[in-house]
Amino acid sequence: MSSDPAPPPPEMTDPRRLRRVLGTFATGVTVVTTGGATPHGMTANSFTSVSLDPPLVLICVGRTAILHRRLAVGFFGVSVLASHQQAVARHFADFSRPMGAAQFDGIDCEPGRVTGIPLISGALAHFECELWKSYDGGDHTIFLGRLLSIDRPESGDAALLFYQGRFHQLQPGWSEVTA
Repeated sequence: MSSDPAPPPPEMTDPRRLRRVLGTFATGVTVVTTGGATPHGMTANSFTSVSLDPPLVLICVGRTAILHRRLAVGFFGVSVLASHQQAVARHFADFSRPMGAAQFDGIDCEPGRVTGIPLISGALAHFECELWKSYDGGDHTIFLGRLLSIDRPESGDAALLFYQGRFHQLQPGWSEVTA
């Protein structure tokens, strides 16, 4: 019995196929932001809760992303986008947008009440986080954030979703499935 793993099958080395298959998992859409002298924002769908005690969330950020370097400030914000905020998601995913504070021009934001980090107005939820730990995640880094503040404004809006490489809206009136 060999301890060397077998080479990965071809579909595992084809980034387009891998992205297409991974895209079958629907996710919410967020904008992750940092503050300080050079604020920055990035659209991300790699956000999840990790722990209730202590309260932790995680984001995964590509090592070449500008946000990766900006997380050195030690704090970040997460705005969970509502279905009407597709233009905001596209803006913060656009590599040709202005950098620094100028990228927030024309975007309705509010400062986080603890960190002052810009948070997207009209979002379904806001989280302010202190960077807690980071882990190697291949071509990404997994950043854990300890929650400093949370907010869920009453909007009545549905979530913006990302599924199979496209934005989608959760349909109003869906019913819960019980086991």
